[in-house]
Formats: sequence, C-alpha cells, structure tokens
Amino acid sequence: MPKFAANLSMLYNEHAFLDRFAAAAADGFDAVEFLFPYEHPAAELAGRLKAHGLQQVLFNSPPGDWARGERGLACLPGREDEFRRGVARAIEYAQALGCRRVHLMAGLVPAGAERAALQATYVANLAWAAAQSRDITFLIEPINVRDIPGFFLNRQDHAHEIVSLAGAPNLKVQMDLYHCQIVEGDLAKKIELYLPTGRVGHFQIAGVPERHEPDVGELNHSYLFALIDRLAWDGFIGCEYRPRDSAPGGTTAGLGWLQPYRP
Repeated sequence: MPKFAANLSMLYNEHAFLDRFAAAAADGFDAVEFLFPYEHPAAELAGRLKAHGLQQVLFNSPPGDWARGERGLACLPGREDEFRRGVARAIEYAQALGCRRVHLMAGLVPAGAERAALQATYVANLAWAAAQSRDITFLIEPINVRDIPGFFLNRQDHAHEIVSLAGAPNLKVQMDLYHCQIVEGDLAKKIELYLPTGRVGHFQIAGVPERHEPDVGELNHSYLFALIDRLAWDGFIGCEYRPRDSAPGGTTAGLGWLQPYRP
C-alpha cells in the first residue's frame, strides 16, 4: 500500500507553519516533507516531529535568493562556494531531523549561458554533494517550465543521464508525476521504465493541470498508485498540491482521495 507524506509548504496553509505538523498527524499522515526548514531552529522542528510521531522524508537545500526568484544553485558556474555552504547547512538539518533525502535544486538557465557549461557544473556539484554524506540520498527533480520558466532540468531522461554521469550511488531522481505529465506524459510507461533501475528516490503527486488534489484533473492516480505498488516501491509519495480554495475546512476537507490508502 502506498505511503504518503504531507507537504507542509503546500498543505495546511490554513495553519501557521509550526502548527501544520499536528494537523497532518491528526489527518493520519505518518510522514511530512516541505520546501525549506531554515527559518526555524532544527531543534524546534525535530521537537514537532517527535511530539506528533512524524517522519521527515524530504526537504530542499538552500536555493539561493528565493525572494528574488532564484530556484537553486547546482547548475550555476561561479556559485559553487555558495552551493557547498548550502549543502553543508542542509546536511546539518537532515541529521537533526532524521531526514534521509535532500533535494538539490538545479537552478534557472542564465541569459546567454551555454547549456554544456551548466551541465558540467551541475554534474560536478552533484558528485561533490553526494560525497559529503553517504547516509543521505540527494535528489534532483525535473520541473516543468510552465511553473518555473527557465528551469534547467525538465525531463526524466535528462535527469537519469545526469545521475549516471555523476556516478554517485546516493544521487537519485525525484519523480514528480505532476511535472512529468505536463512535460512528457505517458506516466505509466515512464514509471515502468525508471522505477526498476533503482535510480528513483522519491515520488510526488498533484492533480493536473491545476495542481489540486490528486482526484481532480486528468490523471488516474489510483491506477498509478497500483502500478507503483506492483513494482514494489517501498518509499514515500509526497503530496505536493494546493488544496482547492472552494473546499470548506481547508486541507482536511479535500482528503477523501486518501481514505482507501489509510491502514
């Protein structure tokens, strides 16, 4: 049976961030993920996880200046030192939170940049990061350019190529089915192709195209969940969607899709 993690950056926004842990646990989630932990002391977050019996399964390394539109540093020549400092900080938080997965955002393609130079920087940075902690699985995620225009990494085949080039066993692909459907489609065949390789380290879901609950939109998530189960996936599936604004009761009211997968 699939195991789901509530994404606290997108779910439960009717609560203050630190109160979302309790809300997720009350709805039956055993695990959580979020974008960034760095606004809060690691000890505070670890205490919330412990108090509510939750497992932290994923967060992102520092992305650069998020407020000014930066979306990662890993592929950017000249930013290597900042990238490395961010990885070190992410490892500190991961150890404090007992989290075994950290996403390293690729970044945006600078105007006039040559993709070959960006890729060389990306591969070198990823290999360096993976060598810093073999206890952590570092992840890269293809993201569609409708949501993040100019993002360097967009396709599953490119992500798997990058993982192969970096050559680190603890570097894997974060397979977000929402992004994959928008860019490529043919999700079932993509899952059948890539999941048996052992290079998929995490799944995420959202309805397409509005990024609402997974029972809204063009995808048959129950079919995809059954397929992932048949392929013996034992990791988590992150629920990285925006609850419908019209749903009374906020996030909880939209969790009907989760009922068949609760123990």
